[in-house]
Amino acid sequence: MININITKELHGADGVMQLAFHAEIQEGEFVALSGKSGSGKTTLLRILAGLEEAQGDIIVSKKEWLHAGKALPPQQREIGFVFQEYALFDNMTIEENLLFVAKDRELAEKLLEMTELTKMKRRYPHALSGGQKQRVSICRALMKRPKILLLDEPLSALDVTMRTKLQQELLQLHKEFKTTTIMVSHDPSEIYRLASRVIELENGTIINNGKTKDILLKTKGSQKFSFEGELLEIKRVDVIFIAIVAIGQQLVEVVLSKKEAEKFKVGQRVTLSTKAFSPTLS
Repeated sequence: MININITKELHGADGVMQLAFHAEIQEGEFVALSGKSGSGKTTLLRILAGLEEAQGDIIVSKKEWLHAGKALPPQQREIGFVFQEYALFDNMTIEENLLFVAKDRELAEKLLEMTELTKMKRRYPHALSGGQKQRVSICRALMKRPKILLLDEPLSALDVTMRTKLQQELLQLHKEFKTTTIMVSHDPSEIYRLASRVIELENGTIINNGKTKDILLKTKGSQKFSFEGELLEIKRVDVIFIAIVAIGQQLVEVVLSKKEAEKFKVGQRVTLSTKAFSPTLS
């Protein structure tokens, strides 16, 4: 059991913000932290890793990582941390990068085999693709068999095909090593594939905490689906109005009445939902 009850004053783009995080995480859980940029997600990971200070308590398996103003040093926290940047040693081969963390050749070979890197273990980072480098980063984080694996958007810079493949490998590694995994992600599909629970932050405060499906499947009543997007344009075509909405990498056209068109403004965040075959904006 991980008990987190911390506060920290943050200085964001909108001024001073109070990070107040109070939650319990079960051993072996895969938890996703979601929310807008600047809501405190990465800061929370850094506090858990001991890289930033905070007030309050962090208790992991009855061991005090933070309590009464005293913090356990990062090297004693049994943490594995994977950043978006690869942070590999360029003068070391893949195998040497892993063995630098722990002289456990058997574990290194197992991780390399699981991530299909065995044939590349004598290569240097400059000879690897982005996806291969991130595989090495993940393997390196697991070399100490950490109690907690922290992932700060580690796959966001990769293309869709590679992301999907690494997501599957991450889930396999999570189950194999029985780690408690806490991941920051903005990608709903990634969160859905990997996490059993989602904690959503807004301005440093938890606004949602529940099962992945309950948080992500945002439908009400008889709605069949619901997506959030940005309203790019409202244009008149004869007697009707057309709204152009950006949802991810796609643009969607929605027919509006004159009354509905007057209600919306270009640049707004809107929700596109449908009942059967009649899309509506809200």
